[in-house]
Amino acid sequence: MPGLGSARAAISVVNALPLGIGSAVGIDWPARTRAYLAPTSRGGGPDRTSVEPAASATPIVRAAARLAGARYGGSGNEHLHLVVRSTIPVARGLKSSSAIGSSVVLATARALGSEPGPEEVARLSAEAGRAAAVSATGAFDDALAGLVPGGVVTDNRTRRALRRLDVPVELVAALWVPHRRHPRSPLVRERFRREPALARRAADAALAGDWARAMELNTGLVERAMGYRYGQIHERVRAAGAIASGVSGLGPAFVALAPRERIPAVVRALPGTGRRRSVALFLGPRASTEDGA
Repeated sequence: MPGLGSARAAISVVNALPLGIGSAVGIDWPARTRAYLAPTSRGGGPDRTSVEPAASATPIVRAAARLAGARYGGSGNEHLHLVVRSTIPVARGLKSSSAIGSSVVLATARALGSEPGPEEVARLSAEAGRAAAVSATGAFDDALAGLVPGGVVTDNRTRRALRRLDVPVELVAALWVPHRRHPRSPLVRERFRREPALARRAADAALAGDWARAMELNTGLVERAMGYRYGQIHERVRAAGAIASGVSGLGPAFVALAPRERIPAVVRALPGTGRRRSVALFLGPRASTEDGA
């Protein structure tokens, strides 16, 4: 039977590279995958995978399909066909790999008759990210944030959800997405270990629920590690009404969070090159601040 999976992009609160503690908030920018199973006399099970369009047959897609097929019990006599659709910019810091990985896991599971919960999907997506060498930590925080309402704080080393973040429902994300791409996180991981005290403060702020302070501390670390010079952009968006701003992921994407009525002014304050847009946060009901996700 066909299976449909969807997961959203996310923005960073705390980058997990320094300590393994990560935090992210989902935004309403989805990636979708439709999976079809067809009998085949040639054998090979779910590892026999075709992907449409061909350009979407990336290592993360194939790794996610392989892991989901093994977990949810393909018969060994099936061909898996995936139709992957995503408009999330790749390698800009908006968690495109996590969203695509999660959508593939969920679509494959459903095509095989299973209905896994969001944490299980996020763990398999994180495993796929590691297997495909696109993520040093697996980015469990990014994957989970793309599947559940609100923000999350996770331990990416153990793939355990530590808490949810209560993000105000009136906030909207203003994004500036430059054209250049970031390198894969395994290539820059050591840069993020140069300021352990700052990384600890950012993680502690997120664990305490102070996501705006955590984002502020985190972006300073990321900007120095990656060589971004975003000081004037922070000043402009704050003057326009943003209550928090920072680099998302490894960048170069920059996000500013502001009340909905201030978003037009905040978007105008962003640089004129690259892509500028506003995106609703994926919040749903107000998130609980109790431990567990």
